[in-house]
Amino acid sequence: MKLVLPFDDVGADLASAGGKGASLARMARAGLPVPGGFHISTGAYRAFVAGFRDELDPADPERVAGVFARHAVPEEIAAEVREAYAALGEDVPVAVRSSATAEDLPDMSFAGQQDSYLNVRGDALLEAVKRCWASLWNARAIAYRDQHGVPHDDVALAVVVQELVDAEASGIMFTADPITGDRDTTVINASWGLGEAVVGGHVTPDTFTITHGAVTRATTAEKTVMTVRTPTGTGDRPVPDELRRAPVLTHREAVELAALGARVRELYGVPMDVEWARHDGAYAILQARPITGLRRTEEWNDSLKGDYLWTAGNFGEAIPDVMTPITWSFVRLFIHEAMSASATPGLDMVGNIGGRFYMNLSPMYSVIKALRLKSLSGTMEDVFGRIPPGLDVPTVKLLRWEVVKQSVPTAIRVRLRARKNLKGMRPFLATARQRCEDLRAAIDATTSAAELAELYEREIRPHAVTAWRMLEAGGRQGGTSLLLTRSKLRKMMGDVDAEAMLTGVTAAGDLASMGLVVGLSQLARGEISREEFARLYGHRGPHEFEVSIPRPGEDPAWIDAQLTGLLTGTEELLARQERAGEAAWDRFARRYPGKQAGMRERVRRWGAVVRDRERTRSEAVRAFWVLRAFVVRAGRLTGHGDDVFHLHLEELLDLLRGNASALERVPVRRATYELYAALPPYPALIVGRFDPVRWAADPDRRSDLYHARGAGVPVSDTVTGFPGAPGVVEGVARVLACPEDGDRLKPGEILVTTLTNVGWTPMFPRAAAVVTDLGAPLSHASIVARELGIPAVVGTGNATMRLHDGDRIRVDGERGTVEVLTSGG
Repeated sequence: MKLVLPFDDVGADLASAGGKGASLARMARAGLPVPGGFHISTGAYRAFVAGFRDELDPADPERVAGVFARHAVPEEIAAEVREAYAALGEDVPVAVRSSATAEDLPDMSFAGQQDSYLNVRGDALLEAVKRCWASLWNARAIAYRDQHGVPHDDVALAVVVQELVDAEASGIMFTADPITGDRDTTVINASWGLGEAVVGGHVTPDTFTITHGAVTRATTAEKTVMTVRTPTGTGDRPVPDELRRAPVLTHREAVELAALGARVRELYGVPMDVEWARHDGAYAILQARPITGLRRTEEWNDSLKGDYLWTAGNFGEAIPDVMTPITWSFVRLFIHEAMSASATPGLDMVGNIGGRFYMNLSPMYSVIKALRLKSLSGTMEDVFGRIPPGLDVPTVKLLRWEVVKQSVPTAIRVRLRARKNLKGMRPFLATARQRCEDLRAAIDATTSAAELAELYEREIRPHAVTAWRMLEAGGRQGGTSLLLTRSKLRKMMGDVDAEAMLTGVTAAGDLASMGLVVGLSQLARGEISREEFARLYGHRGPHEFEVSIPRPGEDPAWIDAQLTGLLTGTEELLARQERAGEAAWDRFARRYPGKQAGMRERVRRWGAVVRDRERTRSEAVRAFWVLRAFVVRAGRLTGHGDDVFHLHLEELLDLLRGNASALERVPVRRATYELYAALPPYPALIVGRFDPVRWAADPDRRSDLYHARGAGVPVSDTVTGFPGAPGVVEGVARVLACPEDGDRLKPGEILVTTLTNVGWTPMFPRAAAVVTDLGAPLSHASIVARELGIPAVVGTGNATMRLHDGDRIRVDGERGTVEVLTSGG
């Protein structure tokens, strides 16, 4: 085998030139604009290591590096390298890149496992070559080969020496959309300077999406860093102010580059990942490899619509899962009916980001800014959670008179509708459960797809809409009295006594959030049957909005699991809290003679509002069980089973009426759902455009906040949040990712998780305290913890980042603080 090969040599194949070298040689022979250079073949590598091959121990990478450093490149190899380098010109700067024989293959990518060096000149070339050879044995390359079952003895390393393009701009081009898999789309990332800043993730690049020869989307990022040539190699430098927000490419230039990418794709016959550079207006291809793991998926990502602040708080508690398309259709309808007052013309209040539910806070903060109502910012945080210090909420410019003109008629309309619905709320609540049972029976009785579609329009949808409007009315009942009553009592009696005086609403009228745990306790004691439990509480659970997942009332295994882990004594906890409340009332009477009756009446009204809100929320969720029954029946009647979960509502109705064209989208939708469902839960707060796949691949990702501009909002070293429920307790932290892990929580441990919903309630009696990333004073964790007298700190933002399984911690639910006493690690 030759030691050195010309760049376009027909012998520069995978075995001799490695994956990168063979690819560059192929493009050079095809006439693509590849910078000139030469290959140092795998034969040269093998000749170099022949004398010390037995010393290359993959178990000791550091020692191997020393072995390479001690040996000089044999003169025979060195002479040929010097000769090839001299042929490029005098003292030409080059890029020296590793090219392994198990690299840039269609089914796996070893890219980045070995080293590369830029701006190498003269005598430094041979040292750079030797360091590339040594990098075949670095720890990450060894680990990657072990992971993919590639024997170490089977791999050799060639080195590509290529003229360095003194790029004014560079980046990466994907000749198919790497997220959606769309082969008709090219995605270009572009930044100033050499490409290392983009490849290394040191800069947020501009992004251009080109479809059918036209730019369909362009995002100009604030590019803060660029890689440039230096006297000793390369380095990162600040981007000049005039270039930071300037687009790197014009639309015409992006289309021209995409056309070059199409030539690369045509040469290989598969979608390609291409590194490119531009100098004096001319493009160069630096390397290209097949896009590994490419799949055809859709993009579900409303964060791409603009620079907004999105939160998973509040409704994100109730909808914690990646949603199937049919669920997202129902959720949008639900929000339209249950939150109609929050709509801002031209701005989306809710969004689907990677399949997960987020609320857009920017419109609400924009209205507050336009109306100069800064005092409402505190109320926003009570509902949706706190904004980290240092985070400026992105807003849009709204004229005050326009806001007033649009909001006043909306407020009047919603107020009138809520007043009307409040009058019918109690009759609705009295009949809603039976109505849902009747509807599910009617759904089961349908015998044709067309009949089911007609039933949906005539009875199912109207009931769901009514239930959701009742939730809106119940939420508006009492106005700010919930927060004001608690605030007044805290000022008069302190947090501990105030919360004791406000709890006990379950005893007065069945707080719906407590229904599951109370019902399970009754079932465990034999006071109710399984059928009664399913009828009363079977619609509530950890995934109660996702219609593709069975309800607890349909799933005997779920009930069995909860009974197995159920800690008896829920009634004792409630009774203890009731006694604490009466003792607090006695202290109130002694401290404020003559005011007890008035305050008890105020608290009674407060409790009635809380119960109404909870009951309407419960019936709104019960309507989703009816919708699930409708979709399941649609799958059976049409013969398409669970494929129907991957249709949107209008598509499903079309299918029931005989139009099956949307079914062709199901494989892509299913793949999209599976892709997003495999990712960890996204950050609680998202600012700007967010890529779930890229975020999940980042080992340094944050779970509390993602900021597209990289704004400097530090992760707090302390764990603090809202005082959810008062009390101080010490115990072992048990960090749980999902309610299905609930069996890991032992009695007396402290539950630490991202958020809780009603499906987590059966765990609460076992917990000594509760700590959550998300939440606010009216969140599920706060309400249930207060009823049971369990200390809680909610909305910390970073609890699951800072606390670890087995840590011994102190939770102060009155001050809203969590302290690590001893590490469990």
